[in-house]
Amino acid sequence: MRSPRRCSRNACPRQAVATLTYVYHESTAVVGPLAAFAEPHTYDLCEPHARSLTAPRGWDVVRHEGEFEPPPPTTDDLVALAEAVREAARPAPRPPAEDERAPTNPQTGRRGHLRVIPPHH
Repeated sequence: MRSPRRCSRNACPRQAVATLTYVYHESTAVVGPLAAFAEPHTYDLCEPHARSLTAPRGWDVVRHEGEFEPPPPTTDDLVALAEAVREAARPAPRPPAEDERAPTNPQTGRRGHLRVIPPHH
């Protein structure tokens, strides 16, 4: 399963709940709800960093007034979870019967579904 986006601040392990965007031509830092996708010129922030952000002198900060909510699971997350549950529920494969086992020839071998073929001399 894909891990949740983390805060962009160095050494911060918390989950991101907000996105910081700098609007340079207006000298404004905008802190809003977490964007649907990570963008190259934005920063993901956890709630403490989103609430405590200060802007450079002469800049304004526009901050989301409501609660910062963690993002809902994406379809990818739900599909990955369903696949993991299905995989865990599958019965273990039965070992091959004695007559189905690969021959023990020192020149060839098996690696899962692959067979090692000796080089021709």
